[in-house]
Amino acid sequence: MIHAEGVAEVTDATFDTEVLAAERPVLVEFTADWCGPCRQLAPVLGALATELAGRMDIVQLDIDTNPGVTSRYAVLSAPTLMVFRSGEPVKSMVGARPKRRLLQELEDVFETV
Repeated sequence: MIHAEGVAEVTDATFDTEVLAAERPVLVEFTADWCGPCRQLAPVLGALATELAGRMDIVQLDIDTNPGVTSRYAVLSAPTLMVFRSGEPVKSMVGARPKRRLLQELEDVFETV
């Protein structure tokens, strides 16, 4: 899996505990080794993990090795970014995007917290 610095990895086994039971909102990147846009997104997610520390957790899930969570949330493309809050998906975005745009798209997640 393409690992973003400062971003934890979750699996089918740890997803419910690490994401659904989290106290803060969690941004999950559904990613894969073969995904070019996922490579472009890795440094963006690493920067966001630092910038949003304490406000939002950011994790990655490899769709090839974790088919359970991938199919549970009907993820069909990589990268798919999903925000979970209080155990529920509240936002979904498909495709890589620059940091500034991603922050803009996440603003409403913080406004409703």
